[in-house]
Amino acid sequence: MKNKLPKVIVIVGTTASGKTALSLKIAKKFNGEIVSADSRQIYRGMDIGTAKPTKEELKKIKHHLINIKNPRQDYSVGQYKKDALVAIRKILKIGKLPIIVGGTGLYVSAMVNNLDFPEVEENKKLRAKLEKEIKTKGLKYVFKKLVELDPESAYIVDPNNPRRVIRAMEVAILTGQPFSSQRKSGPPLFDFLQIGLKILPETLKEKIQKRTAQMIKNGLVEEVKKLVKKYGYKPKAFEAIGYREIIDFLRGKINLKEAEDLINKNTWHYARRQMTWFRKDPAILWFDFKPVRSSLAEVLQTRAKGASETSNGANQKMAKKKVLRAISKFILS
Repeated sequence: MKNKLPKVIVIVGTTASGKTALSLKIAKKFNGEIVSADSRQIYRGMDIGTAKPTKEELKKIKHHLINIKNPRQDYSVGQYKKDALVAIRKILKIGKLPIIVGGTGLYVSAMVNNLDFPEVEENKKLRAKLEKEIKTKGLKYVFKKLVELDPESAYIVDPNNPRRVIRAMEVAILTGQPFSSQRKSGPPLFDFLQIGLKILPETLKEKIQKRTAQMIKNGLVEEVKKLVKKYGYKPKAFEAIGYREIIDFLRGKINLKEAEDLINKNTWHYARRQMTWFRKDPAILWFDFKPVRSSLAEVLQTRAKGASETSNGANQKMAKKKVLRAISKFILS
């Protein structure tokens, strides 16, 4: 009889879908530690704009692969896979449950599908050529070329992020093959249970807008000012959503309201790409965190009774209970 693979939980969903709150609850209930699968939360000092767990949350539950690099340092998906493997093995060694949490689809796939990535070194000459094309013809022009060369990678690459577009183009041109076709799957590393958080588009839009407003209120502008003072404007990490818009504001290119609107718009587009990516994986077990549409009569009745929670709150609770039951069953299997 073959030895069973160690069990690992994976929580996925779009940005602002509630992954962090759910993962903390799961980690507390099942004696787990969290392994981040967020390509932006690896950077120190980029806290508010990446919606990192709070200092209190980080103290309560051990997190891995958060605050491991400074914004000047590059970090590849291949490196992520190596670091995540080390973290998961450490967690298993002390008898705890590893919980991968994040919305960076390629990071999650690297672990779940044991992907092997081609080692393609940066080509300065080609990069300079692509950067020149972006300056003279625009980023949209270069992104269209990427769509033609590698449509699958174009699905997950932020079309507003020059660094990501250039890297995808670089790999496709230098190897003569789409980057997506070069990712090879290996045998499973662990026994994964993938849990996805489903949320209505209109609800997600509202949550994104509220979160952006709260980020600005919590000091996002001041955070970016400090980062720019320490590292300058050039780090590639600052091309992340929430940072590039505030940098444009600090440089006087747009006002703060325009920056906020752009963050909302770009975050929404990113969330749609995330859903496109995750929907392709049939192994993900989706849980409905969509709010219940209550009638006016139901709302008034709830208020009249002085109920402690709305139907929406009850629906969220029910979804969480279903997730916890699924995990319990998985662990005992």
